[in-house]
Amino acid sequence: MTSSWEPRYIISVAARMVGIETHTLRYYEKLGLIQPHRSGGNIRFYSQDDVDRLRYVKTLMCDLGVNFAGVEVALHLMQKMKDMQCRIEEMETKLECLMKTNMESDIEWWEE
Repeated sequence: MTSSWEPRYIISVAARMVGIETHTLRYYEKLGLIQPHRSGGNIRFYSQDDVDRLRYVKTLMCDLGVNFAGVEVALHLMQKMKDMQCRIEEMETKLECLMKTNMESDIEWWEE
């Protein structure tokens, strides 16, 4: 099974999946909105995550009329939200471990 971050689509396939032209993909890359993996022969390869991000950028820019600066802000906020979600999940795991440890300590204390 392949991961969603693994590069697998060439530029023409990624463009077709997103519904944009290849020159638009290159333009988004030039703006820094996407950074595809490059092969040894300098061929662009896009992952499923890249394609999903491009769909989001396309929706913002083409469908909603958001300008480049707005797209940058939206992408930055999305990344911050993902980072915070990861931190929350880590904290929940640590809290569960602490609660389990405390419960075990309480049981040992009651058994004494």
